[in-house]
Amino acid sequence: VQLQASGGGLVRAGGSLRLSCVASGLTVSSYAMGWFRQAPGKEREFVAASSQSGGRTYYTDSVKGRFAISRDRAKSTMYLQMNTLKPEDTAVYYCAARPSVGATLFTSGGNYPYWGQGTLVTVSS
Repeated sequence: VQLQASGGGLVRAGGSLRLSCVASGLTVSSYAMGWFRQAPGKEREFVAASSQSGGRTYYTDSVKGRFAISRDRAKSTMYLQMNTLKPEDTAVYYCAARPSVGATLFTSGGNYPYWGQGTLVTVSS
């Protein structure tokens, strides 16, 4: 199983980025998926989660209304659309996946056995 994250970069505050996470060796339709981030000098934190069914999503308070998690099952790809970016969103972003069934959401990193390598997002003020 491999997850390959991409799409990070340098953007000004107020701008947008879309992160992608291409999955191989697994069928995204059978997995719950999530995004996490780790800012310099800080612990990894939860950002967004999507249930296996895709019918439920959940976000940490600081990104609600600005970020959106989605997946394209045909492309085996998960996305994180990030709008109205702020300097405090600067971090390495990681995608994660775990086998699941139904509408359960997972917000703890310990729940995910599979991780991407991370992609750096830098938001300038």
